[in-house]
Amino acid sequence: FLPQVDSANAGRVLASDAAVFLKKSGLTDLVLGKIWDLADTDGKGILNKQEFFVALRLVACAQNGLDVSLSSLNLPVPPPRFTDTSSPLLLSGTASSDLPWAVKLEDKVKYDAIFDSLNPVNGLLSGDKVKPVLLNSKLPVDILGRVWELSDIDRDGMLDRDEFAVAMFLVYCALEKEPVPMSLPAALVPPSKRKPLSVPGAMPLIPSSTKEPHQSLPPVGILAAKTPLTQ
Repeated sequence: FLPQVDSANAGRVLASDAAVFLKKSGLTDLVLGKIWDLADTDGKGILNKQEFFVALRLVACAQNGLDVSLSSLNLPVPPPRFTDTSSPLLLSGTASSDLPWAVKLEDKVKYDAIFDSLNPVNGLLSGDKVKPVLLNSKLPVDILGRVWELSDIDRDGMLDRDEFAVAMFLVYCALEKEPVPMSLPAALVPPSKRKPLSVPGAMPLIPSSTKEPHQSLPPVGILAAKTPLTQ
């Protein structure tokens, strides 16, 4: 990756060049800003070769749902993915279909059991049925709202079996004090949702999008209503 941003072969990367390149990762500006702050250790706005590799490593961590922190640098993650397309929706092109799903098989069995116990209709659970499970986690309402946003991949206000597994995975991550990502990492997109047509819905790179907040947030309004868990 270095030759792409260090065309002068000076062994360093300027902030302006790095910004253009790092945006191709599909991560939000907020996350990229945090990555830059951690990599630019002396705050000079320039990365040397070692610092640039730290930035790439942190990009890979963020794309795989890990915390963007120096403590994540030693964790095993696939290489970072960048795309040359102007559309950030195609985060990793067809490569995402080759990624192993982050939800482990043994965990999927547990999540499926919970899913079935909630009496799905035509293989789908409404927000009303998912809400008690989310609230039972005692997580903050804003975190639960983001969990719903990320797991309702096809934006139909319902969760199917795989989407519910994503929601449960994110809830358990949050309970383990791991931050819920701002956009769904490619590795978390269920294989059943990795068709080219569903990629735009599966990659909400701008979670604060004003285009469809009401359509994609029905349970959040319910979550914010009176609940016995407000204390």
